[in-house]
Amino acid sequence: MAVRLTRRQLLIGAGVTGLALKSPGLFADLADGTAASPISRTIPSTGELVPALGMGTWITFNVGNDPYLVENRTEVLKTFLDRGGSVVDCSPMYGTSADVLGKALNALQAHDQVFAATKIWTADESATRAQADSSRNRWGVARFDLLQVHNLLGWRGHLETLKEMKARGEIRYLGITTSHGRRHDDLARIMNTEPLDFVQLTYNVLDREAESTLLGLARDRGIAVIVNRPFQGGALFRRVQSESLPPWSAEAGVSSWAEFFLKFVISHPAVTCAIPATSQVAHMQQNMAAMYGQLPSESQRQRMAAFVRSL
Repeated sequence: MAVRLTRRQLLIGAGVTGLALKSPGLFADLADGTAASPISRTIPSTGELVPALGMGTWITFNVGNDPYLVENRTEVLKTFLDRGGSVVDCSPMYGTSADVLGKALNALQAHDQVFAATKIWTADESATRAQADSSRNRWGVARFDLLQVHNLLGWRGHLETLKEMKARGEIRYLGITTSHGRRHDDLARIMNTEPLDFVQLTYNVLDREAESTLLGLARDRGIAVIVNRPFQGGALFRRVQSESLPPWSAEAGVSSWAEFFLKFVISHPAVTCAIPATSQVAHMQQNMAAMYGQLPSESQRQRMAAFVRSL
């Protein structure tokens, strides 16, 4: 019977977890002691730079009022910020995630350190502002940097209100999301006709449908791209649980499976930011390592995809 290893077991087996926990500056300094610069990307509509790795909160921050779990998620957020992250993504759909995030931001006094991104998720197209205000209060932020219509639900009415909110300075950017590869044709039509700053979609080393139309369209239309499910909900780690990194990985700037998967995503020229989610400090440390060093070339990216497909 095949043994399924967790991501933590994979890290321990590789000798990574202890090293990460003992070396807070591991991912911010080069071997010669000089500071490394995180990989950043430009938001096309303004030219603003954001780090190429953000943080998702789906499932991972939905922990209710448990003091131990809230403290743990606060440490996860602190690790993310300490290693150069800023884009944090949430949604009213994510249970108590917004409340836990708000507690963590308050404990760290980090409201000004995050690029705050959340979503509108209601079929009531007249409730855009009310839900935005509720989310803002739960986060404890003065305003959101980015508001997105979640999975195109009620997008016409919500988008009109978001345009008004942006014009009044109530938000900085607006966008629309989809996930699990759904409704790409609908999203493409909206991208072609509406003044979007951002789209959010699923893209990873195996789920590459976005390459056929959406990523190129985003570049042509000057729309920033946030990528969700870069680990395919953890399935990519299960796929490689009995595999070692291929010997050529170092040539692509990769030293772990997390880097392999994340660097594949953020090396695409249309991708602005990927938002992996985790509940573990050690995993966050490893994720953020992917935001430093070299990125794979196009030929290396194709080799990476072919290798994972072959497993």
